Amino acid sequence: MKNFQFQIELDVRDYECDMQGIVNNSVYQNYFEHTRHKYLKSICLDFSTLTEKKINLIVIRVEIDYKGSLRSGDSFISSLNMTRVSPLRFGFEQFIYRKSDNVLMTKAFVIGTSVNAKGRPQLPEELIKVLGME
Repeated sequence: MKNFQFQIELDVRDYECDMQGIVNNSVYQNYFEHTRHKYLKSICLDFSTLTEKKINLIVIRVEIDYKGSLRSGDSFISSLNMTRVSPLRFGFEQFIYRKSDNVLMTKAFVIGTSVNAKGRPQLPEELIKVLGME
């Protein structure tokens, strides 16, 4: 595995698996979202607090490549790196590795932005400062 800004260990739960006994493809988006929210908290940006301040972080694009399948009971590492994509957009490079053998299961690139109370794209100064995206 390469170096990441953030990693979290999670476990597959039985109800996340489909009839084939593997994690349903839509569940990976939940894993990625949970990882992004935990990352923001780790850098002192609480998603719900930002929303209360009328700062809405939104996802505008998701690309996912499925490389392997997690199964019930698997532990995995969900990792990310955050980058500045443009003046108004940021991206998350995200990876999920099965913990038992460090094999890449899926990877994603998620592009987000922030909108103000009027619904217009705007990265607030506090987000720019904390993320070092000046």
